[in-house]
Amino acid sequence: MAVNADRFQDSNPKTCVVLGGRGFIGKSLVLQLLKLGNWIVRIADSTHSLNLHHSESLLAEALSSSRASYFHLDLTDKHRIAKVLEGSSVVFYFDVDSSNNGDHFCSLYKLIVQGAKNVIIACRESKVKRLIYNSSADVVFDRDKPLAYPWKVDNMLIDLKAQAEALILNANDIDGVLTCSLRSSNVFGPGDSELVPFFLKLARYGFTKFIIGTGDNLTDFTFSENVAHAHICAEEALNFQTVSVAGKAFFITNLEPMKFWKFLSLLLEGLGYRRPFIKLPANLVQYVLSVLKWLYEKSGPGYFNYPLLVHFIQLALHTRTFNCSAAQKYIAYAPIVSLEEGVTLTIESFSHLAKDSSFSRCCDRSKADKLLGSGKVADILLWRNEKASFTCFLGLVFLFYWFFLSGSTFISSAARLLLFATLLLCGHGFLPSKLLRVFSTF
Repeated sequence: MAVNADRFQDSNPKTCVVLGGRGFIGKSLVLQLLKLGNWIVRIADSTHSLNLHHSESLLAEALSSSRASYFHLDLTDKHRIAKVLEGSSVVFYFDVDSSNNGDHFCSLYKLIVQGAKNVIIACRESKVKRLIYNSSADVVFDRDKPLAYPWKVDNMLIDLKAQAEALILNANDIDGVLTCSLRSSNVFGPGDSELVPFFLKLARYGFTKFIIGTGDNLTDFTFSENVAHAHICAEEALNFQTVSVAGKAFFITNLEPMKFWKFLSLLLEGLGYRRPFIKLPANLVQYVLSVLKWLYEKSGPGYFNYPLLVHFIQLALHTRTFNCSAAQKYIAYAPIVSLEEGVTLTIESFSHLAKDSSFSRCCDRSKADKLLGSGKVADILLWRNEKASFTCFLGLVFLFYWFFLSGSTFISSAARLLLFATLLLCGHGFLPSKLLRVFSTF
């Protein structure tokens, strides 16, 4: 759905900078700004060159007509930032891609927190009037208190992002720079490199067959185009409604809370995967998660993405909805793409990762899948046969408890297990066959 541009037709062109303009949401914002027609857009990102996709014809045309330009930017270089921002009136600040920095704390701190400090200083030196930060709803602990940051956060990236947001909001109205922050919840859409690909990876490994907990928890999701549209709304509101917007943080969602497992089911079924259908107790999952945390701490961050897995478990177990009334009232935000339409567009964009696609069959098999191949053992280990796998899992848990957690010696545990097995065999021999057939029907 196109953004209404009538109110901008008589305006003089304004120059803005989109930091992180080649990222997931940054691309959508750049496209919407160019469609409005009254913006000169400077795109700044960490990539050295601008490689355009064939679908980005509007951006290619804007680059050729000088309505858009691209700058390679390192957020640790404050002089370079100031040079890029010089002459602009608005800065839309998205985090520059941090994937090349791994999970190293010092590198991420320099990029996110020190980078925010450098951007603030550059805005003040370059006389930028408005700075809008793309934050996340994950930075807050209590959804009813917009500035209540948690004392302890398991996800290091979220913790650093909360620090960056606090710096930007506290810098409001210093040297004439007005700031605000937009906290979007669970952003998804075409080009997503985190949420949707993670769901699909779990689906390919068979883990999305399970519903954790009751399955009744509500979650707020946000389509990427709506987040980009919210930035445009915030810029206009920051320009005309200074008191009620400057220095404030606003929650951004699709305004359509949905059960988490329903959203996941729509996404998976649209791409050919089976919807979740096996319920697991929440306590059991929490126990498994504690074991994975221990493995993560021992093996290091390269073993598996534990923070993203924790985020998925939190989404799966808890209700996460946010009040967007302030965004509706003060920045006049309203979604331009419905949740249903957003899911449809996302499914179309990820069709190459569908279950029956050649790409999925050839390229997405895990190492374990290739190593084990087919057969009964592989079916059990890879959870292809859910009943057999779950039965074996319960059996292993029972044996682990019997031999290691019961407090008895190994010999006494083995003796009791042998006695228990003997009683079962004797009972099987003495009980009438008719009675055994009755038990087998349950």
